[in-house]
Amino acid sequence: MHRRTALSVSAVLLAAAPLLSACSSDVRPGTAAVVGGERITTSALQGQVNDVRSAQNTAARKAAAQSAAAQGAQAPGTPRLERLKLNKMIQLRILERTAKDAGITVTTREIEDVRKETSEQNGGAEKMEQLALAQRLPIAPDQIDEDIRFQLLLGKIQEKFGDDAFVPALSKASAALHIDVNPRYGGWDAKQIALGEAETPWITQRTRPEQPEQPPAGA
Repeated sequence: MHRRTALSVSAVLLAAAPLLSACSSDVRPGTAAVVGGERITTSALQGQVNDVRSAQNTAARKAAAQSAAAQGAQAPGTPRLERLKLNKMIQLRILERTAKDAGITVTTREIEDVRKETSEQNGGAEKMEQLALAQRLPIAPDQIDEDIRFQLLLGKIQEKFGDDAFVPALSKASAALHIDVNPRYGGWDAKQIALGEAETPWITQRTRPEQPEQPPAGA
């Protein structure tokens, strides 16, 4: 089994979904999306965005961190970052539903092992955190474990179902969750399994952590 790491990026991917016009929604105030009957609150979403911003600001203040990666160069604007983060939060729930239905699990030990390996491959924990923060979708240090879990779930699902069947399995889970998104963040595209405005392909199949682009692309 090929190990997916926290910094892996798309090699087999879904094309970015087209821009969708806002439509009527039953999502109530304070809710970013409803997935499988459970709310993703705007405060939870904003918490992820704030974590990224705080980490970017801390990195920028470090005198030794002169690289564009450490400074969070070309970081996405806040509205776009909100959509990117919400998109991934929803996709994680789709992975969790697919994994549950297929009897797939990811353990804390697996996450710890991948984090340790990724850190070693990238020159230590601090460097790994800088690289995570410099990705197209910035990942704050305290979001790395969740991102590793995302990658491990996706990798196991892809391995179990195969390259031809794992996307339909994700689509089935997406439909079963009856996803409803606050129009503020765009519309959910069930075919692409992504927010219509998210512009973030997400299916990954790479065994080595990605190195940051030069300069890092802005989401």
